[in-house]
Amino acid sequence: MPRIPSWCVATVFAFVFPACAVSLTAQETGETPPDSLGWHRQAVGQLNLTQVTFDNWSEGGENAVAWQTTFASSFAYRTPWYAWESSLKLGYGRSKLGNSDFRKSIDEIRLESVLSRRTKSPIAPYVGLLARTQFSTGYIYEDSTRTATSGFFDPAYFTESLGIAYQPTGVLKTRVGAAVKETFTRLYNTYSDNPSTAQVEKHKVEGGITSVTDLNAKLRDDVLLVSTLELFSDLKALRRTDVNWESTLTVQLAKYVNLNLDVRVLYDSDVSARRQLKQSLALGLSYALLKDPAG
Repeated sequence: MPRIPSWCVATVFAFVFPACAVSLTAQETGETPPDSLGWHRQAVGQLNLTQVTFDNWSEGGENAVAWQTTFASSFAYRTPWYAWESSLKLGYGRSKLGNSDFRKSIDEIRLESVLSRRTKSPIAPYVGLLARTQFSTGYIYEDSTRTATSGFFDPAYFTESLGIAYQPTGVLKTRVGAAVKETFTRLYNTYSDNPSTAQVEKHKVEGGITSVTDLNAKLRDDVLLVSTLELFSDLKALRRTDVNWESTLTVQLAKYVNLNLDVRVLYDSDVSARRQLKQSLALGLSYALLKDPAG
């Protein structure tokens, strides 16, 4: 029996789990967010800190310190004829264990903007732009050495798409369309170079099909699940489908204190033949810098 790639399993799970969550949410609350016209703005900032120090501790251990900060905002403008929705997510954090230097633990810049035609049905045409990159240099650490593998705007991904958006409920929406995916690099050309050519390419353009599925479900009054699944296929082969799936489960423990579990799955056959996985669990402060009065 052929072995099913792990990224395929993760992708199927990413579709099934949000669908189950939406079903449960709809059964429990029966509510949909208000859809008033005009501006809707939201912005939330978070700060997480961890510190451990040992002095003459017989049971052993290493000093540790870690911090990470995130900022997420969304801006939407709705008229009777169209809706323009944009979101920005920034995240950065570093950690230090023992005598090692501070190392990057989280680093993300993600910007999305979608313009769609409003219709009486849950299906509507759209045009969109998705950009993703990072702030600082990333390294792979092996013993006492480190190798730089990425940097600011290196790589940077831009996906322009045109297609159909579908929003069956207030918490789940998806869109599928024809797309152009561009990859920009400066020093780390592994992400953009075609190894079959003698020239080193710093800019790669791929045409294909893309889909983005967003889930924003309030499972309880103090539990929020946010999940985004991005797929891109150049239509040459199923195994060449790029997957970027990120889910965040937030539990509000107090007015300004949250527990966050973040899981991210990446698959890009041009970068690695195996799926990539990142998981983080953080406890910290959260504050709403902007809050939409409409909810």
